[in-house]
Amino acid sequence: MSLAITIAAPFRHTRKDRLKKNEMVYFLAFERGWMNIEQAHLLLSRAQEEGLIAYDGDMIRPLFDLATIEIPLGFKPSASVFRSSDPQEELMQRIAGEKEMPLTVVTAAMNAIISQEFDGFIRPEGAVVILAKRLGVNYEDVLPALRENVLKK
Repeated sequence: MSLAITIAAPFRHTRKDRLKKNEMVYFLAFERGWMNIEQAHLLLSRAQEEGLIAYDGDMIRPLFDLATIEIPLGFKPSASVFRSSDPQEELMQRIAGEKEMPLTVVTAAMNAIISQEFDGFIRPEGAVVILAKRLGVNYEDVLPALRENVLKK
């Protein structure tokens, strides 16, 4: 989520729905001082990989609704915005947060599904989706990323 907030910030600050790449880099590196120029370019590449932005010629536009993103007062992105997100881990964190369960309990439940219900013949990505569905936690938004993870392996 921190990546989406970081990408939304320049658009919200300028009140524009499209920005040039150099405007984004300037905002991130110089105006806010959140990162250096190389990191800003890396961040934009990550955002494009994650499907958060698209390039229309030399302009960048967000692929998400900026109005849904709340930028906390004094926000500064952490180093996690440079790491690729793991959709399985993200869904496990979501389950733990929404159901107020420790992550260890979520992991144990997922492992129980794998070993006891499927005799080890299901991937962790599938087991975490089954767990989310059983607990009533939204998982549809991470399905494409989970599918892609399975196809990569």
